[in-house]
Amino acid sequence: MNRTMTLIRYLCPSALAALWLALAPPAAAQGAAPASGGSRITAVKLYPGSATVQRTLRLAAGARQALFACLPPGLDATSLQLSADAGVRVGELALRQQPRELLGPACASALDERIRTLEDRIAALAAETGGIDIATGYLKNFGAGGEPGRGTPAGQIGATAQALQQGGQTALLRRHQLARQQEQLERELKPLLAERDRASRGDQPVSTVQVTLWAPQGGELRLSYQVRGPGWQPAYRASLDSASRQLRLERLAQVAQSSGEDWSEVPLTLSTGQPGAATQGPLPRPWRIGIEPPPAAGEARQRLAAAPAPVPVAAAAKAPEAEPSFDVSVFQGSFATEFVLPQRVSVPSSGERITLTLGEQVLDTRLRVRTTPALDAHAYLIASFTTPAGVWPAGPLHLVRDGAFVGSARFDAASASRDGLAFGRDELVGVRVERPEQQQGTGGFIGSRHQRIDSRRYVIDNRHREPIVLELLDSAPVGEHADVRIESRYQPAPQTERWNEQKGVVAWEQSLAAGASQSFSAEHVISWPSDARLRERR
Repeated sequence: MNRTMTLIRYLCPSALAALWLALAPPAAAQGAAPASGGSRITAVKLYPGSATVQRTLRLAAGARQALFACLPPGLDATSLQLSADAGVRVGELALRQQPRELLGPACASALDERIRTLEDRIAALAAETGGIDIATGYLKNFGAGGEPGRGTPAGQIGATAQALQQGGQTALLRRHQLARQQEQLERELKPLLAERDRASRGDQPVSTVQVTLWAPQGGELRLSYQVRGPGWQPAYRASLDSASRQLRLERLAQVAQSSGEDWSEVPLTLSTGQPGAATQGPLPRPWRIGIEPPPAAGEARQRLAAAPAPVPVAAAAKAPEAEPSFDVSVFQGSFATEFVLPQRVSVPSSGERITLTLGEQVLDTRLRVRTTPALDAHAYLIASFTTPAGVWPAGPLHLVRDGAFVGSARFDAASASRDGLAFGRDELVGVRVERPEQQQGTGGFIGSRHQRIDSRRYVIDNRHREPIVLELLDSAPVGEHADVRIESRYQPAPQTERWNEQKGVVAWEQSLAAGASQSFSAEHVISWPSDARLRERR
């Protein structure tokens, strides 16, 4: 410290300032961004394809006007609703649209604030680096060409040189640290700039709502409006524990929006309602039946000539960029179900999908192994359960069996309750198909009918160390004409010939012991008139 102070006594004031800037620790440069005034989003109710947003504005005592600025350009003007605290009288409102840049920082989004903060930090580091360059430049020239170093007493030359060396090392090390910090900040800034360019916020207009009112005591004013485009889609994760035969069914929600305003730390409610759907179904019209008059000569030709030519694909207008797509038709509930999230949620206006957890239920299941040998010589593990009460909209499903991901499917509550959920192949159950050739010939009176015998035989091997419940499905012919006669014989007899109320779908279900094998056979005798051709549809 004494050597450094000895050196400082010989430096001019400008050099002293530069050296102090180089050696001083960095300032606490990143102050918090100023809080934005105006209204704030206090609630969002999200539907499949739209959202209802509520903003709240604090009114000063004696206020006669209020302005909700920076609202989405695509809000539904007919959906605007105002409410206020007691004592606040609300008058008319006016909705306007204007360029975003005219409102300046008032309409800056969270993304813009992050970009501005990073740019300020990079500029501060660049300024500190410039100060270090000035200081090190002076230190390099110290004592040369008439500089104060010439007057240094002989006894202090060594101490002065050592102080210069230490000061230069400290400055250069600090410059390296600043360069690394600047590189890191520029890496963080690059994707944010790309996202801002993609969103093109600058050229989008914004909506403003001006309200005439009288608030002698002040209070709060709330504005709600609907926006088309945002939406959520249900998703599910089913995790099966085959040992305990329990299924953990998790509700998930995929949320996305590009309305033009970021939802930052907002209370979010998800609803299965559809405000944009028709409020009433079509009504019947009279059913009139008559005789079509014969067309005049050449009328059909004129109609053909007047038909417009199809528009070439290349000539079609370029479609605008699509909003986040959600399949709203999957919501089949008679009444809407709402999910109120306990935590506040941030959803950027960039179309990015956010996955939220809505809860989970643990269900008891009945496990069985299902196979359809005629179509697929593999066996699959099926878990049957009772769907819990409530509305369960259809959505994508991720399947996990004993901690391992087995695939994806689509969850539909009705089909899941009827058919169960499939959790992938059971490799320890062997399926063999032994199908003899079809036998075809004539029979009946004087060979007046054709006859065909269709035989099938399946063998199932259980290689598990414990018994399984086996379900084998097969199709059986169903006559669609009175002259087609079908006789079916099975060994063993199936439990039903109308599986899930489908005529012609045969099902065997039985327990199969560990290491055991079981064969199933079906024989169908089909006959039809010799002068007719048989038509088959499968």
